[in-house]
Amino acid sequence: KLSKKLRNYTEPTDVFSAQGSDALRWYFMSSNIVRGGDARISDGAVDDVVRQVILPIWNAYSFFTLYANVESYRATFRTDSTELLDRYILAKTRDLIARTEARMDSYDLAGAATEIRSFIDALNNWYIRRSRDRFWGVDGSGADVAGLDTLYSVLRTLVQVAAPFLPMITEEIWLGLSTGDETAEPSVHLCDWPSLDDLVSDDALVAAMDRLRDVASTALRLRENEGLRVRLPLTSLTVAGRDAATLEPFSELLADELNVKTVNLTDDIGNLATLILRPDGKALGPRLGSAVQAVFAAARKGDWETRGDGTVAVAGEVLGADEYELVLESPEGVAAAALRSNDAVVSIDTDLTAELEAEGLARDMVREIQNARRTEDLIVTDRIEVFVTAACATALGSLEEHHDYVSEQVLATYIGARAAPEPLSVHEATIDGDPFCFSLRTTPAT
Repeated sequence: KLSKKLRNYTEPTDVFSAQGSDALRWYFMSSNIVRGGDARISDGAVDDVVRQVILPIWNAYSFFTLYANVESYRATFRTDSTELLDRYILAKTRDLIARTEARMDSYDLAGAATEIRSFIDALNNWYIRRSRDRFWGVDGSGADVAGLDTLYSVLRTLVQVAAPFLPMITEEIWLGLSTGDETAEPSVHLCDWPSLDDLVSDDALVAAMDRLRDVASTALRLRENEGLRVRLPLTSLTVAGRDAATLEPFSELLADELNVKTVNLTDDIGNLATLILRPDGKALGPRLGSAVQAVFAAARKGDWETRGDGTVAVAGEVLGADEYELVLESPEGVAAAALRSNDAVVSIDTDLTAELEAEGLARDMVREIQNARRTEDLIVTDRIEVFVTAACATALGSLEEHHDYVSEQVLATYIGARAAPEPLSVHEATIDGDPFCFSLRTTPAT
């Protein structure tokens, strides 16, 4: 129990100075406290708000301003883009408005905060990350401009929805987005609640894309479990189970996200997984008594069957929908895992070839050089020269094989294994256990 006498809590003014008043406000409004429950208040929990909510919102805004300013482009509010990811995030934004409004109308502030947080994750960890290349080299026409306008429209709507929960940061972002717009309200807190009529509903696209995100998350966990880094390309990925074919329009997006050469979609789970019945002992014990042991034994043997009304027949008993769980389990030695919905599995091909490993090394080099660009505070448009001063023969061979790809990704006008023509900082890195050292400089103006 918190006590003024014991001083077993951090003073709110100290929290305001360290993490900000928005972080503490969100912590309380998203906690069990607003539902009449108890909560253990900790500095770590407030830090989590900064890391998982405050910073992602600010990073999305910073990303937009960075590329809009590079191109001196003034975005406008528009929701008519035909690009797939734009349509998804706009429809997702409409859902955000509707879901948050419904939660707040029922005085469920914690539920509303959950809706906002879920949307922030979709915005940063899917839409922006998957759209980065579109914002590069905007020239005033085409899909890239539509992307900037879409992100601008989404950010404006997001800060309006989140303003009651995060009044300070949303005000700061609103003022930044409204610079030079004489029609904009002088404060986000003077805006009307966003209208659903400004955005188009597309439930089918949102459902399919969210399922795609689930596939991606599951596959990334498989990679981690198998010790396969994301930058190492794989031969194939298979999605098997209910409605797998609905992901066909997004197969290229999925292949790029998971760094695989081929995506296979099938409704037949085959040998990838087995459907397992897990009776709920806590629910069944009081009702069945000792007979529950027979139910568990039959379930372990697979001696059960589903019924059309959502119940399951096992050991002469009928289990209601809230008395059991059906899960997909993959056999030992198969790199597969079930989706959260337990109606499909994801499997990856873990066999590697020399070609795949060489491409993976090239991607690792790109990452290290990009990190060096940030370390040296280069702006996103700077062209550079890269002088590799130490690397193993395998890495050099990969660099030669994928020279054009690496150069394009890091904006290098030259990249090769030779000494720098002038004293430069040396960046030291390790790629697949071997040293990779290099220097870089901006390309002299011509």
